[in-house]
Amino acid sequence: MAAAAAAAAVGGPQPPQPEVPAQGPALDKAATAAHLKAALSRPDNRAGAEELQALLERVLNAERPLAGLAGGEEAAGGGGGGGGPGEAEEDALEWCKCLLAGGGGYEEFCAAVRAYDPAALCGLVWTANFVAYRCRTCGISPCMSLCAECFHQGDHTGHDFNMFRSQAGGACDCGDSNVMRESGFCRRHQIKSSSNIPCVPKDLLMMSEFVLPRFIFCLIQYLREGYTEPAADVPSEKDLNKVLQLLEPQISFLEDLTKMGGAMRSVLTQVLTNQQNYKDLTAGLGENACAKKSHEKYLIALKSSGLTYPEDKLVYGIQEPAAGTSTLAAQGFAGATGTLGQIDSSDEEDQDGSQGLGKRKRVKLSSGTKDQSIMDVLKHKSFLEELLFWTIKYEFPQKMVTFLLNMLPDQEYKVAFTKTFVQHYAFIMKTLKKSHESDTMSNRIVHISVQLFSNEELARQVTEECQLLDIMVTVLLYMMESCLIKSELQDEENSLHVVVNCGEALLKNNTYWPLVSDFINILSHQSVAQRFLEDHGLLVTWMNFVSFFQGMNLNKRELNEHVEFESQTYYAAFAAELEACAQPMWGLLSHCKVRETQEYTRNVVRYCLEALQDWFDAINFVDEPAPNQVTFHLPLHRYYAMFLSKAVKCQELDLDSLLPDQEMLMKLMIHPLQIQASLAEIHSNMWVRNGLQIKGQAMTYVQSHFCNSMIDPDIYLLQVCASRLDPDYFISSVFERFKVVDLLTMASQHHNMVLDVEHERSMLEGALTFLVILLSLRLHLGMSDDEILRAEMVAQLCMNDRTHSSLLDLIPENPNPKSGIIPGSYSFESVLSAVADFRAPVFEPGGSMQQGMYTPKAEVWDQEFDPVMVILRTVYRRDVQSAMDRYTAFLKQSGKFPGNPWPPYKKRTSLHPSYKGLMRLLHCKTLHIVLFTLLYKILMDHQNLSEHVLCMVLYLIELGLENSADDDSEEEVSMGGPERCHDSWFPGSNLVSNMRHFINYVRVRVPETAPELKRDPLASTSADALGSLQNSRRPKVLQRENSGTAQVFSLVAERRKKFQEIINRSNSEANQVVRPKIPSKWSAPGSSPQLTTAILEIKESILSLLIKLHHKLSGKQNSYYPPWLDDIEVLIQPEIPKYNHGDGITAVERILLKAAVQSRMNKRIIEEICRKVTPPVPPKKVTAAEKKTLDKEERRQKARERQQKLLAEFASRQKSFMETAMDVDSPENDIPMEITTAEPQVSEAVYDCVICGQSGPSSEDRPTGLVVLLQASSVLGQCRDNAEPKKLPITEEEQIYPWDTCAAVHDVRLSLLQRYFKDSSCLLAVSIGWEGGVYVQTCGHTLHIDCHKSYMESLRNDQVLQGFSVDKGEFTCPLCRQFANSVLPCYPGSNVENNLWQRPCNKSTQDLIKEVEELQGRPGAFPSETNLSKEMESVMKDIKNTTQKKYRDYSKTPGSPDNEFLFMYSVARTNLELELIHRGGSLCSGGASTAGKRSCLNQLFHVLALHMRLYTIDSEYNPWKKLTQLVEDMNSQVGNEDQQPEVPILYHDVTSLLLIQILMMPQPLRKEHFTCIVKVLFTLLYTQALAALSVKGTEEDRSAWKHAGALRKNTCDAEKCYEVLLSFVISELSKGKLYYEEGAQECAMVSPIAWSPESMERYIQDFCLPFLRIGSLLQHHLFGEDLPSCQEEEEFSVLASCLGLLPTLYQTDHPFISASCLDWPVAAFDIITQWCFEITSFTERHAEQGKALLIQESRWKLPHLLQLPENYNTIFQYYHRKTCSVCTKVPKDPAVCLVCGTFVCLKGLCCKQQSYCECVLHSQNCGAGTGIFLLINASVIIIIRGHRFCLWGSVYLDAHGEEDRDLRRGKPLYICEERYRVLEQQWVSHTFDHINKRWGPHYNGL
Repeated sequence: MAAAAAAAAVGGPQPPQPEVPAQGPALDKAATAAHLKAALSRPDNRAGAEELQALLERVLNAERPLAGLAGGEEAAGGGGGGGGPGEAEEDALEWCKCLLAGGGGYEEFCAAVRAYDPAALCGLVWTANFVAYRCRTCGISPCMSLCAECFHQGDHTGHDFNMFRSQAGGACDCGDSNVMRESGFCRRHQIKSSSNIPCVPKDLLMMSEFVLPRFIFCLIQYLREGYTEPAADVPSEKDLNKVLQLLEPQISFLEDLTKMGGAMRSVLTQVLTNQQNYKDLTAGLGENACAKKSHEKYLIALKSSGLTYPEDKLVYGIQEPAAGTSTLAAQGFAGATGTLGQIDSSDEEDQDGSQGLGKRKRVKLSSGTKDQSIMDVLKHKSFLEELLFWTIKYEFPQKMVTFLLNMLPDQEYKVAFTKTFVQHYAFIMKTLKKSHESDTMSNRIVHISVQLFSNEELARQVTEECQLLDIMVTVLLYMMESCLIKSELQDEENSLHVVVNCGEALLKNNTYWPLVSDFINILSHQSVAQRFLEDHGLLVTWMNFVSFFQGMNLNKRELNEHVEFESQTYYAAFAAELEACAQPMWGLLSHCKVRETQEYTRNVVRYCLEALQDWFDAINFVDEPAPNQVTFHLPLHRYYAMFLSKAVKCQELDLDSLLPDQEMLMKLMIHPLQIQASLAEIHSNMWVRNGLQIKGQAMTYVQSHFCNSMIDPDIYLLQVCASRLDPDYFISSVFERFKVVDLLTMASQHHNMVLDVEHERSMLEGALTFLVILLSLRLHLGMSDDEILRAEMVAQLCMNDRTHSSLLDLIPENPNPKSGIIPGSYSFESVLSAVADFRAPVFEPGGSMQQGMYTPKAEVWDQEFDPVMVILRTVYRRDVQSAMDRYTAFLKQSGKFPGNPWPPYKKRTSLHPSYKGLMRLLHCKTLHIVLFTLLYKILMDHQNLSEHVLCMVLYLIELGLENSADDDSEEEVSMGGPERCHDSWFPGSNLVSNMRHFINYVRVRVPETAPELKRDPLASTSADALGSLQNSRRPKVLQRENSGTAQVFSLVAERRKKFQEIINRSNSEANQVVRPKIPSKWSAPGSSPQLTTAILEIKESILSLLIKLHHKLSGKQNSYYPPWLDDIEVLIQPEIPKYNHGDGITAVERILLKAAVQSRMNKRIIEEICRKVTPPVPPKKVTAAEKKTLDKEERRQKARERQQKLLAEFASRQKSFMETAMDVDSPENDIPMEITTAEPQVSEAVYDCVICGQSGPSSEDRPTGLVVLLQASSVLGQCRDNAEPKKLPITEEEQIYPWDTCAAVHDVRLSLLQRYFKDSSCLLAVSIGWEGGVYVQTCGHTLHIDCHKSYMESLRNDQVLQGFSVDKGEFTCPLCRQFANSVLPCYPGSNVENNLWQRPCNKSTQDLIKEVEELQGRPGAFPSETNLSKEMESVMKDIKNTTQKKYRDYSKTPGSPDNEFLFMYSVARTNLELELIHRGGSLCSGGASTAGKRSCLNQLFHVLALHMRLYTIDSEYNPWKKLTQLVEDMNSQVGNEDQQPEVPILYHDVTSLLLIQILMMPQPLRKEHFTCIVKVLFTLLYTQALAALSVKGTEEDRSAWKHAGALRKNTCDAEKCYEVLLSFVISELSKGKLYYEEGAQECAMVSPIAWSPESMERYIQDFCLPFLRIGSLLQHHLFGEDLPSCQEEEEFSVLASCLGLLPTLYQTDHPFISASCLDWPVAAFDIITQWCFEITSFTERHAEQGKALLIQESRWKLPHLLQLPENYNTIFQYYHRKTCSVCTKVPKDPAVCLVCGTFVCLKGLCCKQQSYCECVLHSQNCGAGTGIFLLINASVIIIIRGHRFCLWGSVYLDAHGEEDRDLRRGKPLYICEERYRVLEQQWVSHTFDHINKRWGPHYNGL
């Protein structure tokens, strides 16, 4: 119906309805819409339809908005009036909304439509960086993902899930049973809801069906108009983006529609896929000029994309060629060569021009018409198709992608869209190749394709209906074709092979990955993969594709100078092979698991071999690889190998039926063997001139992500070849490839023509190691998957302890997600727990935090440690050493073997029967000759042999004995003595019998200088050349002669001959192909130094050599004694544990035992040899050499011992030095007290300077200073009054308010005092520094201040990047490297001043009080201008500059001296309070503090006192007077009304008074004065406690207390009785209005406390304790007295007696009473009256405040960081979406402060203030420069300290004790309490600077 109406409206007459003004008010629009809706609802709706069309025609006119876009070419048409294009667009959208709603409100319409949503699928679409979840337990497809909401609403407990940050974007799969199991659906999507959703009323969406086609067509017209073809050179992204920005509202509108739910989506689907609508609107017919123009633009765009648009007349199907559509298509079909027509040629030229890579050769594609049509023809039949076309043209704008994906929950749409996507696939590839932003575009493409292709059902449907596989393979092939070059492998001139050029952008930037990833994705579906494997044409094409990578990135060895430019193309090459070749291969393999799939394997193997044969032909390969070149990329070989392996392992196929002929096998083995030899060459530094990148390739080749797609198939293929080829041929090939043939001679000297001497040893080791790996490895030869996993895991764990995640990463998994072993799967965890023990994370005090590690169990070391596997899997050679060291340590520790063990020999799993032939290698003469020769050479100490060589030789012998052939018995019989076959090496090929075969003489070719020539030749000889194993048919004479020729030649000839024979067998005419000439490098002997023939007398067998070797290794003659002579049992059960671990001696013994067990003859011969052992008779020269090596050993041993001795001596020196260094600043402990009545000799304190090393006192002109670190600290201010730390807020309701912190309380108090009292007096009544106080700490080392200055100068000139800023005065202590930023001068003088005044004091208190007053009265003159005084001044300046101004200035008049005064004594207060906190908040533990040795308070006091004495307190105002004297006239004290009064003494902070009094005294202070001050202040403190208590009590309590005390007032000790004093205080304070204010309501609020004498005493003691603690600490630092330790309950009495408040240590039976410490300087009642009077006169006016000031909260608990939740997810979910309170955006890097819980934007420019970013700013406001932030998106903690910052680590670990920085793995994380305690400890103790090492400047940018 809608279509008919639309058709009628095309070019219909103008409607009769009156014009509605375009800019009309909303009311008009609504009315019109309602009217139209009514008209359309009538049965005959023709008129209504026409009317609506005309209205839409006018409103949605594509010409109008784009006038703005086109730069005003056309006048803004339409009724838009003067409004700009923006307004017109908005207006159009308003119209649409009104029309859709049919006159009602748009919001209500949306709600109505949503009600009909059958939401069975979630389908939420997200873009990059969104946080989503993936659950492997619930997923069917590996790509399954869930949005956070669906994940948390479903039940995934115990599942294997992780959170991840989306790379490319994605969509939620909840509710889609194709992709995930239903058990994992969330609550919303579990209900199959189609049944209970009512049917959609017809009229609700009627308008939408009319309006939307027009709207979408309008959008398409905009897209057509806006597109301009980019010029060749200028990328046109800017223009495209401009168009897209203008279209933003339209696309958003569509997106909103999709979110209305299923009902609206199905309307949209109808509109988008309806072909009739599209045809009517877009054909560009009719009079409408605008539509015509638009259609033309569309055709131009198609053409320029190299696509043809088949004419409408033709009925066009996708496969039928449209005849004559264009010359291009015609060419394609005629030539069918697959060249890429016009578009590519242009593309080609510019690429060629830029790259200059020589003539490119095109490869012939499989011809056939379909290729061309896949690549070049597009026909759009619906809006959806053209929309996708423009989406691609505009390079996938995010909004469009989201709209297209939002529609996917609609099933019909999903199918249509997938088909459309496939239809445009080739076009997507072309656009991607040209794109400048290929990365973003790739992500967007995958964002779409992963949603379409993960669904098996859909993928199958598209494969069947749209040739998906053909399209993909062809598109990939075309894509790679554009960057092919000629291969230079093998035969450079005549090679016909082409490979991809890894330097091209296409490979370098991984541009191909979206296409490859789609291909891998569809191959993971069984049904699709089967179609692929059945289609022979596809397999041929695919092998063609793979062969492009065969031999890419060829390396040529640089022989002369170092390569100028190291190319990094190898990254691209390895990535390409892994992604484009290996991963599709694994995908296919995963479907070839059972017998039924045999046919598939046969297909792949067949086409693979064909491709390989073509490749060998193309590179002109005959039989010798070209020297000095290697490629690591042989994907065809690897495909072949892996399918062979699978066939034998899973499909029970017969191996031989899949193998080619011998000749092909010989060719197949060449290149993989070349790689193995090259690996050895690279490790021997023979490729060093090629730069580091070649090492990089060798490492990548074996690295865990690549090894099972590269080295493993290579080794397996070599194993297959070895098992089927002639063993002698194979062994000689190996030694020839490794270039060590020349080395294998009996002669002591030789000349190697192809290898330098220094490389010989490592190449020989390489060859033998390779043979050992080849013969021992069973990965593809019979191990089950679980055994493989276990072996891999053991190998990795033996190298190093590993974390769980690194193990997952290091164990090569089968790259295809659907294969059996998935990391984290059940088998992984169970194997891990079987082989390893978990070591929980440990915390070392040094601050380095370990992760949870897995370490091998003891029995694994004992039985499963496999050095062969370790060697195969190590990327770095040092890891092999590390594994051996760990093995050695285990043996020592478990007492199994004390010395240096050799790698243990490990039993192997049995071979699969198909590969039995591999063991023939161990039983071939060539190998035996090599083993014999090497044993002999080692015994004779020839050069270039190592223990490693011997180890491998013995390993091979042992392997041979373990796998001996079965024909042993008859050989025993035929033994006719060794004489019979004297002139060849060995009689047979069985190792067991060959071992006992004696070889008498050997003929060798040696240089004329060789020592062997002195001996006479003898008649019966064995020829030394390995080549003497020639056919016995030859006449003996010839053989004799031949045996003289140079070894290399004969060995090579031997291989040639074998090869020749095989070739002759296969084709007789191939004779001339085999090389006619021997190449010059094997030139005839004689070109090198003169070689002559010599004959050596040997007279040894392998057995005798082994026994002599035993003697040699043990260093004793006749050391070997056959064990079976004592215990015959040994022969029956040969598995003896004592032989399992040990060194070479053990290995030899084990081998001899095995040889004896295998054959009686061997046993007899061993016994014989042992009976008549004589030392071997080597040539004379050798003994000298031997002697030399022995001497060398001895010398080395002695040198080692000397070195040990020196080291030990050095260590002890260092230790004593460290001890003295640490003791520097507490000399007072070491000097005995000299207490005599006469003045004792005062010894001055002596300091060591750690720079110049001199010792001496600190003097006025050359002062010494302590290395200190000054830092501002707000830790004290964070104390609260309850011990429970606050919780970090994790919901909107929870908030932390800072008003109960210590800092806030002190601030309030000070401002309250400043409101009512004189400012100068207020500043003496409190302490500041709770926030931003300066904390001083030292490492305890001292230096001369002039030395320090020169040290700083040298640091300033040192250009090395330091972690600190020298300009700010920062440095590290020259001795202990601790961070510091100032030097605190040491006051010259004695260090026993402390003890001088400890004489019992007999002066009366009154006298002392007078003395104190006089001493304070004396003005303190600053000492004369000495160096010391200058330093004191400068350090004071440093202290001031350490903290910010706002933390220093509290006075109302800026810069007043009172303010300086307050700041200085507060510094002392801060340091004392912090020390108290470090001691745990009380002094119960006593003793010197943990920081005791390193305290600098004494020096700090001197500096502060010196400065404070510059300010004298007016004697009028000195609080000392108020404390110790009565005033005659009290009223005069109150002062006049207008002038503010002084602060009443009862409101003063007593601890501050203590510091003021002491710092006002001249230093050094005498002990008696100190005690006197403390006593006086205690009386004030006690009175304050009573006053506070009286205010706390109720009215009844007060009257009771008043009464009780009055009764005892006249007793003798009334002044020391708290009841009396309390009652007196109450009566005095009652004179004011202090107590009257309490209304009845307050009593009701506070539940009254029942006061008992005990609780009152407790209250008073608690009130006084903080003062006593600070006093005792002060005394400890000033006078060096130790602090007593005590129980918690007796702390008060112990401290009181320590301070001298208790006359003697108070010991009585009845409980202790604090009042007994009082010692009143004047009559108690008089002075109390005087103090209370000040308060009563204040409370006359301000009773409330008066009361508040009396109650001081002094019981602060220790500071804590916020308490964090157990599970990190709770934090993450709340904060990562939370908006910032400042800028109201969601921050990119959110962080939260762990001290106060503030949420901040890290690095956010949005919240920057005066060039400071928010975190830095917050660290200054919250922690005075120290900030501790948890980074929400990374789970790590970052510390900001001043201008530096460091990453501290994470306090959240996963189940395996590991951090997950940046949440890369996304596993659930749990709080690690120990780590959090460590963090808190470092914060409280201010040690971040010392413990964390990696600091960097943050430049205020965090």
